[in-house]
Amino acid sequence: MVKMILRSSPAKDPKKDSPLRSQGVIKNPSAELCHFTDPEIDRIRHCFPAEAIFKFFDSSLKKDCVSDTWVAFPATPFLIGFSYLFPAFTQSFFALTGMCYIQAMPMMWRVLYSLENIIEQEGIEIGMSELAELYNLVSHGSHCFLSKHKPGQPHPILKTIKNDTHWKNRFFFVRRDSIPDGKDLPKKWTTHARI
Repeated sequence: MVKMILRSSPAKDPKKDSPLRSQGVIKNPSAELCHFTDPEIDRIRHCFPAEAIFKFFDSSLKKDCVSDTWVAFPATPFLIGFSYLFPAFTQSFFALTGMCYIQAMPMMWRVLYSLENIIEQEGIEIGMSELAELYNLVSHGSHCFLSKHKPGQPHPILKTIKNDTHWKNRFFFVRRDSIPDGKDLPKKWTTHARI
């Protein structure tokens, strides 16, 4: 017998379901369409609260789509071990920078995950001022950001640089009111993020 994971279907009330619309900030929109399918979403579903409602796969959606109803998530943090609600240090980082989760490139997620593990396992207190001493935020276009170690300094966390193929297409949408703090998450991409 095959066990099937069911997802709650989105509400049909048009007053509650604002449509997703592109912000037009992506340089090459056709190269950044969604490829993260429903079966892939089902494999990371356990990383979210049981009440989370996921939008069904739609290959026409771009990662810069925003809505009052839906929030975009990249697949990377959940594929490397994060669960939502993100730990305090990671939440502080996004609150300070004003970035949407989808704007963080895979390297940044690996740095944040590594720092969260150091904080948890070693009991070392690391705050945003320490992070700002180690890294700059850099954008290589389309207002997505990575963490680049400060010039002239050794790389503080090794093995976070990796060529992630197709990361730009691996994202999905979750209904804001179905997750903790979902209504407070940014509804527009930031164009200038700083630590």
